[in-house]
Amino acid sequence: MEKKKITNMEVKKKNRNEVFRYVCRHETVSNPDISYNMKISLPTATQITKELIAEGLLEEKGELQSTGGRRAKALSAVANAKLAVGLDITKNHITLLLTNIVGEILKYERICQPFAQGEPYYQKVSYRLELFLDESNIDREKILGVGISFPGIIDLDKELITYSHILGIEDIPFRSISSFFPYPCSFLNDANAGAYAEGFHGDGAGRFFYLSLSNTVGGAIFDRNELVHGKNFRCGEVGHMTIVMDGESCYCGKRGCLDAYCAAWRLSKAADGKLEQFFRLLDQGDTEAARMWDSYINYLAIAINNIHMVLDCDIVLGGYVGSCIGTHIQELWDSVAGRNTFGEKEPYVKACHYKVAAAALGAALKVVEAFVCQI
Repeated sequence: MEKKKITNMEVKKKNRNEVFRYVCRHETVSNPDISYNMKISLPTATQITKELIAEGLLEEKGELQSTGGRRAKALSAVANAKLAVGLDITKNHITLLLTNIVGEILKYERICQPFAQGEPYYQKVSYRLELFLDESNIDREKILGVGISFPGIIDLDKELITYSHILGIEDIPFRSISSFFPYPCSFLNDANAGAYAEGFHGDGAGRFFYLSLSNTVGGAIFDRNELVHGKNFRCGEVGHMTIVMDGESCYCGKRGCLDAYCAAWRLSKAADGKLEQFFRLLDQGDTEAARMWDSYINYLAIAINNIHMVLDCDIVLGGYVGSCIGTHIQELWDSVAGRNTFGEKEPYVKACHYKVAAAALGAALKVVEAFVCQI
């Protein structure tokens, strides 16, 4: 097979993308820093940053400390040069979030809004979005677009939300939703969005599995700065893998699914629907909370061990449970380690970095990345 030739223009564009990403990941850098760490020539680094300064995406911020020679100019990203909105739609709520090109959360809000497919619902969401932006007092011209997170199967090729059991929808075209918003829209599965938020600020070299433990269970694979979608965009749907043969009923209609045992409501139902209260009871030594937690982590440990045996990577716990687990992650790790065939001593189960609005953030960051790719 003949290899595709890479043009000088494509190389230059790739270098510009990578230089901009590098600067965004660091508070201040210099052209020599960029040249050394990215293994490109100093003239190339200098020319790229000069162009990005002219475009208003980078700025000079004084000089760095001398290392023996002439002081290098300090360069930073103009963080608020461009902005992106994240919108996470769930069965009973919407979450709105505003971020900039370096991934900082500028504002977020969670609103009670029961889902109902149809024009009135999306008109309400669009109205709330405009109120949210008005309150943020931002220039609409800076908005790159809206990333929309859905709890369902998102087919990026066909541009369809092909299926969401929890929302009761099938084969919804992206355009039937995006038409209600005056900004470019992109779509992402909620677990994929949470995984993308977790991986955005990483070094891009690693891989992890994101296990979303909210009132439904989902998952996603993040590998070298990319989401792994799978042939039918169903990669990571571990909520519906069987962990108990002919076990408890799942909302999908099957029996024994992980979701039937490890959805967050399994814990919060013991605390008036408030997961934070459940963990407070657990911290206080409540006997019933402790019993429920032991049962919960036993099932969760089975799933985590299975995922790790297949993928051999870290597992990041997200969603409501991942956000609240705190020091109780040690108890989960003890249960996981007891099942691990290879006796790994270093914990590979971690709590998520983003405790709130992770799916909305990830959806917005996908919009940012699309912008960076075309710089």
